[in-house]
Amino acid sequence: MSHYLNEFLFGIYPYIALVVMFGGSILRYDQNQYSWKADSSQLIASRGLRVGSNLFHVGIILLFFGHLVGLLTPEWLYEMAITPAAKQMLAMVAGGVFGTLCFIGMTILLHRRLTNPRVRATSKPADLLILVILYVQLILGLATIPFSAQHLDGSSMVALAEWAQHIVTFRGGAADYVAGQGIVFKLHIVLGLTIFLIFPFTRLVHVFSAPFKYLFRSGYQIVRKRG
Repeated sequence: MSHYLNEFLFGIYPYIALVVMFGGSILRYDQNQYSWKADSSQLIASRGLRVGSNLFHVGIILLFFGHLVGLLTPEWLYEMAITPAAKQMLAMVAGGVFGTLCFIGMTILLHRRLTNPRVRATSKPADLLILVILYVQLILGLATIPFSAQHLDGSSMVALAEWAQHIVTFRGGAADYVAGQGIVFKLHIVLGLTIFLIFPFTRLVHVFSAPFKYLFRSGYQIVRKRG
């Protein structure tokens, strides 16, 4: 039974999550573009928002690209410059720093959303749900660091990278690379895939609409003229 569960969670579930993520996002954008946003609560209560939001966004962006590069870079390529053991140590240090920044920022944002009556009243259940899920996912990610420290030869990082690369290149046997890993790694992966699965139904879709054009506009946007 455990073999079949492992095969489903790490060999089949990733494709279900990714198909729903991209397919659902396309359908949402096509059918309901007015919902393609993250509602701001700054006008309701700005205290703590800037610090929390900046720490959260900087931390989570660096974590995302760190995972992307770390998992999808082939071993033969990075071994030209760094060993698997050194790569794992780098991942632990960088993940700890970026994860701590994100944790502080997310704690501020979650506390603000739960304890400020005005912000809480205007928060959608989905907003709270995704914030809590991200918070748990971050804690799981930080919890992998002491587990990784128990085997500093880099074997665990190599196995997880092989899993991710087998998934994105549609090769069989991907789930076998996760079977022998610790439970905290497995929970971290499953919850991460679940975030992909629910992605189209949350405010997270706004990450596909990064406002790069604002960097090149000629002037400020006029929201309200003075009377």
